[in-house]
Amino acid sequence: MMKRVAAALAVIGCLATAACSSAARPDLVGVIVTDTPPVTQPGYHRSCAQGEGCVFGPAWSDDVTVRYGHNGCDTRNDMLNQSLDGKTHRAGTHECVVLSGTFRDPYSGAQVDFVKERAYEVQVDHVFPLAVAWDRGAAQWSLERRRDFANDPDNLVVTTRSVNQNKRARTPSSWLPTDAAGRCQYLRTFITVVRTYQLPISTAEAKVASEGLAACSPTGVSV
Repeated sequence: MMKRVAAALAVIGCLATAACSSAARPDLVGVIVTDTPPVTQPGYHRSCAQGEGCVFGPAWSDDVTVRYGHNGCDTRNDMLNQSLDGKTHRAGTHECVVLSGTFRDPYSGAQVDFVKERAYEVQVDHVFPLAVAWDRGAAQWSLERRRDFANDPDNLVVTTRSVNQNKRARTPSSWLPTDAAGRCQYLRTFITVVRTYQLPISTAEAKVASEGLAACSPTGVSV
């Protein structure tokens, strides 16, 4: 196993360890990189419907210990409140339930209008997909840690339904945002999440992240 990991690190120029070259990308220091494909773990059921596993807890639960947890507002509305401009709120919800607003889709760069009547057109994406996390270690986590992961604002992005359905459970080796600035932010978020939760990434993902981040300016715009 150690030989395989060493080989993987060599492929990407020792990007995941500070002890390598001084030219190593600091963005990837502390990231677990492996060329060993993850084993598909049984039991992944996102739904909390009767008879389903509900392995990451109820969708958009406020019962978490990450940012915005226990603030009296569900995670989806927390993310809308964080991401939208010019918001209006449903009366009596303490400015939780968003009725309308606008935002720039960080994945496509498009300006998007949100209205509650068509809420399905705007979705909240998990940058590091839940299904992928399940196979890479989350299956062994406690339910509380999985619930935190599923509702962690640092792993969430407000985007459109069409973009989110195109991305699905894909990672940087097979999907990237079309917007240059959004691509830089996506890669930074992806790496932050894998480092925070100690989730392993493949050599292909590390290569794409390294090359993509190298093309980003300090302000997060591709150069």
